[in-house]
Amino acid sequence: MSELSQLSPQPLWDIFAKICSIPHPSHHEEELAQHIMGWAKEKGLFVDRDAVGNILIRKPATAGMENRKPVVLQAHLDMVPQKNNDTVHDFAKDPIQPYIDGEWVKARGTTLGADNGIGMASALAVLADENVVHGPLEVLLTMTEETGMDGAFGLQAGWLQADILINTDSEEEGEIYMGCAGGIDFSSNLTLTREAIPAGFQTFKLTLKGLKGGHSGGDIHLGLGNANKLLARFLAAHAAELDLRLVDFNGGTLRNAIPREAFATVAVSADKTEQLKSLVATYLDILKNELSIKEKNLTVVLEPATAEKGALNAQSRDSFVQLLNATPNGVIRNSDVAKGVVETSLNVGVVTMTDDNVEIHCLIRSLIDSGKDYVVSMLESLGKLAGARTQPKGGYPGWQPDANSPVMQLVRETYQRLFNKTPNIQVIHAGLECGLFKKPYPDMDMVSIGPTITGPHSPDEQVHIESVGQYWHLLTELLKAIPQK
Repeated sequence: MSELSQLSPQPLWDIFAKICSIPHPSHHEEELAQHIMGWAKEKGLFVDRDAVGNILIRKPATAGMENRKPVVLQAHLDMVPQKNNDTVHDFAKDPIQPYIDGEWVKARGTTLGADNGIGMASALAVLADENVVHGPLEVLLTMTEETGMDGAFGLQAGWLQADILINTDSEEEGEIYMGCAGGIDFSSNLTLTREAIPAGFQTFKLTLKGLKGGHSGGDIHLGLGNANKLLARFLAAHAAELDLRLVDFNGGTLRNAIPREAFATVAVSADKTEQLKSLVATYLDILKNELSIKEKNLTVVLEPATAEKGALNAQSRDSFVQLLNATPNGVIRNSDVAKGVVETSLNVGVVTMTDDNVEIHCLIRSLIDSGKDYVVSMLESLGKLAGARTQPKGGYPGWQPDANSPVMQLVRETYQRLFNKTPNIQVIHAGLECGLFKKPYPDMDMVSIGPTITGPHSPDEQVHIESVGQYWHLLTELLKAIPQK
C-alpha cells in the first residue's frame, strides 16, 4: 500500500499511486494504457481505442440522470521525465516514488507526474466511485501530449458523444481556464567543421547547473535562468579573447521544460588556463548577483576533461555561439486582453551537438497566431544571418476564449456555491488540448479545471493535497449539476 492511501479522497489518491507505479513518460505510455483498459473492462465499462492510441471509456448515467447532457472528462496519459543530476532513474522502467511532505505530495528526485496524473486519476475515480452522481459519462485519455499533442491531433470527429468537455490539465485551484496559448516548434541547424586541437592546449568541461527549470509556458514569466542561454553568454563574451576551442555543447532535455543544465567541452592553451578559471569564477559572481533571488542553487563548474574529437574551427564556433547567444528567450509580449497573462514567448529548450551538426530547438507559444508568426520570422532571420537551416514544425492552435460558455458559467456558479468565493476566470499561457479538440468538435462546450501543482516539468513538481480535495469536490458537484439536454 502506498502512503498516499491515507489521503482523501482515497479512490483518487489510490489510483494516482498506481499510475505512479507504472512508467509512462512521453512515447512510453503503452503499459499504463493497457493497465487502464484492462481495469475498465473488469468493471464492465465500454472501452475503445482509436488509430493514434487514445482511450475512450463510457459509463452509463446514474439512476435519474439519464436525460442530462453527456460529459467527457479528459486527461493525457504521458508525463514529463525530468530528474535531478544526482538521481539514478530510468523513466521507461522505474516507478515514480511519491511521498507526503507536509501539505504537499512530491517525488523522490524526479518529476511527480501530477501533470496530468492527478487529472487522469480523478477521471478514473469518477468511473470507480459509485457514490458520484452523473449523467452519461465519457473519459478520454490522450496519447503523448507533452511532446507534440499527438493524441489531440489524431482525435477523429464522431467518436465522442459528449456535449461538454471538462479538461483536467489545469494547475491552480480556484482558477477556471477558458482559453490557452497555441504553440509551434522551431529548430535551427548549423553544419559544423572541425579541426585538430593544437598541441599544448588543455581541455575542460564547463558545466552550468543548479537551475530550477520548470514549465516553459506556465513558468516562463518568472524570470528563471535558462542554462543554454547562460552558457552561450559566457562563450560569446570570452571565446575570442581566450582563443577558446569549442569541442562540444549540449543543454536541456525537453523543448517544453526550461533547461536546468548545460555542458560545454572547451580547450585553451596552457598559458590561458588560469585566465579561463578566473573568468568562470567572475561569471559565477555576475550570475549570482543577477539571479540569486530566483536561482539560489546556480553554479558554474570547470573541471579537467579529455577531448575525443577535434574542435570547431573559428567560423563554426562563432556562427553557433553567436546564433545561440542572439536567440531570444522568455517573454516576448504580455497580453493586452488577458491582463497578467503572457501573450507570446519562446523557450530555447534543447541544444544538441554532434560531430558535424548542432541543433537549437525552441518552443514558441502565443495566444494569437500572429504572435507565433512574429517569433518564427525573427528566428528565421537570425538563422539566415548565421547560415543555419531553419524549420518551424508541429504547430497547434490556441483555444479561443468563449465568454458566453454555459459550462464555464456553471463551473463559476458551482465554485461560488461550494466555497463562498468567486473563482478567477483565466486564459493560460500553456498548451491545453482543447484548441485541437475544437476542430473535430467545433460545437463542444469546454472548460479546464485542476488542483494546485507547482514546478511542473521539473523535479520540484509537487501537488497541494488540500487543493486536490477541493478540486474533487468541485468536479463531483459539477457533474451532479450538469443541465438536461
